[in-house]
Amino acid sequence: MYVSMKGMLERANKGNYAIMAINCFNLETAKSVIDAAQELRAPIIIDLYQDHLKQHLGSRFLTDPIIRMANEASVEVAINLDHGQDVGFVKRCLQNGFSSVMMDASAYPIEQNIEITRNMVEFAETYDASVEAEVGNIGAVAGDHITNDKMYTDPELAIDFAKRTGIDALAISYGSSHGNYPEGYVPEFHFDILEKIKKETKMPLVLHGGSGCGEDNIRTSVKLGINKINVGSDFMKANAKKIKQQLEEDPEINYVDLIHNTLEAGKDLVKYYIKLSQSTGKSL
Repeated sequence: MYVSMKGMLERANKGNYAIMAINCFNLETAKSVIDAAQELRAPIIIDLYQDHLKQHLGSRFLTDPIIRMANEASVEVAINLDHGQDVGFVKRCLQNGFSSVMMDASAYPIEQNIEITRNMVEFAETYDASVEAEVGNIGAVAGDHITNDKMYTDPELAIDFAKRTGIDALAISYGSSHGNYPEGYVPEFHFDILEKIKKETKMPLVLHGGSGCGEDNIRTSVKLGINKINVGSDFMKANAKKIKQQLEEDPEINYVDLIHNTLEAGKDLVKYYIKLSQSTGKSL
């Protein structure tokens, strides 16, 4: 069934578990994610990244088919615009049928972030859609560059932001980064940031850059109040690894078989994270 993130995240917040949000960029990746969720009876979020939509396929081409998949699924499925930074683009995604959006104005000064986000919350109400936002800067792995102290979320700013915007979920930075970490590297999480924000807001909180964070970090994050975990790099890496493996074993493999087997690898990765997030069996 096709839903917004709001209801599933509220239940996750009360039940102290997290829901997986997996970055997809086409119908095949979306199908493998939904199939994984159905096998484990878990609610799931299809994250469509703004830059992927602009570079690969526009939201108007992807939204309707994924909504149909969601409506035919036996579990709750939300479509969420990930890191929507262009206000006009975010609004178009809502008009195209997205049930949830992330209005990411975190690059702006806090007061401007609040104003942009609050306006988007009001706009999204027309579509009965949920809104996620961000305070701090998750950042991305680039060479040896990992999230640093200047990028961590200031708890006081985050608490004030949540109260003044009316958002449904808040992404915070306390140690993770987007992208692939150097081999063997496990980030250090500053759980005191998470604990303070959760204690004061009592709202669904989001971990971005979940790929490669390590099982202990994710389990502790869920225990302390993370209710949505974004994973993109590990999912894409699992798909790419399977393609490479198949081509090495059989360079003449049929393209249909190549893609089908790749989807199975992606599905296995999603099921691993669903179990780690403790959302197995949590769908209505």
